[in-house]
Amino acid sequence: MLIGLTYDLRSDYLDMGYSAEETAEFDKAETVAGIEDALQALGHATDRIGHARELVSRLESGGRWDLVFNICEGLRGIAREAQVPAILDLYDMPYVFSDPLVLSLTLHKGLTKRVVRDAGVPTSDFCVYETGEDLSGLRFGAPFFVKPVAEGTGKGCSAKSIVRDRAGLAAACDDLVSRFRQPALIEPYLAGREFTVGITGTGRKAETVGSMEIVLLANAEKGVYSFDNKDNYADRVVYRPCDPAVDPVAAAAATVALDAWRVLGCRDGGRVDIRCDAEQNPLFMEVNPLAGLNPKDSDLPILARMYGVTYTELIRRIMASAVARIK
Repeated sequence: MLIGLTYDLRSDYLDMGYSAEETAEFDKAETVAGIEDALQALGHATDRIGHARELVSRLESGGRWDLVFNICEGLRGIAREAQVPAILDLYDMPYVFSDPLVLSLTLHKGLTKRVVRDAGVPTSDFCVYETGEDLSGLRFGAPFFVKPVAEGTGKGCSAKSIVRDRAGLAAACDDLVSRFRQPALIEPYLAGREFTVGITGTGRKAETVGSMEIVLLANAEKGVYSFDNKDNYADRVVYRPCDPAVDPVAAAAATVALDAWRVLGCRDGGRVDIRCDAEQNPLFMEVNPLAGLNPKDSDLPILARMYGVTYTELIRRIMASAVARIK
């Protein structure tokens, strides 16, 4: 198959003058090279397309592919991750990973939690904050955890995200609303264990690759898997593989993750983040249906390696799901 590659290269946007924080979710050249190498090792031909505007230009000039491997995050708007899939749908071009509806929904953490909650998947309480008036709907007490409603890679998450009392809540949320130009999400601060669960496949054929627990070291920002902790994970974080056969909390976390993945209609591959309350009850936090695929540094490939799944095999499983779905 001829596979087109769509991606947002971080260096390109930095050269345009965008900040390190604005481009935090974009990919390094080694990620694109890693995906391309894996696809070629699986017998496919590849064609580097680039970002959304380059995709439009190529399509308009007659470019066509058997399948597009899309990892574009997009730059602007609440539906930015859906831009490339929407373009590909317009041109009737098949692609890997989730469709525009799923990518738009799941980027908004508040709307996502409403859907999974209504489906009966355990999730923490929450409040979406745009102005101080929204605090009238807050039904839980301190401590709180606040983050932007539609960011990834830990953007906007730091030690300041833990708000110890109601008095400081509005100011913390207003800071996020101003910085990121979007609502903030308020949740109870969950003091239990934290997991990320890797998943490949679609619908009832989806299955877990494995789960890993995120353990912060003494020199990490306390109590939060923050932007800085993620960026310096080698020195601040220990990732521990979990055996559900002997770890009932990890087994329950994997079940919650897989249930959420299926309820939301996510496809082909990604991650689900789970955090436990003080009683170690696993609760859905968020899903990443467009998970990072840096061969060395991204959580999903790190997790896969722990379970003996090579990077090429991970890409094979993702591709197999997409091809079966399209056929």
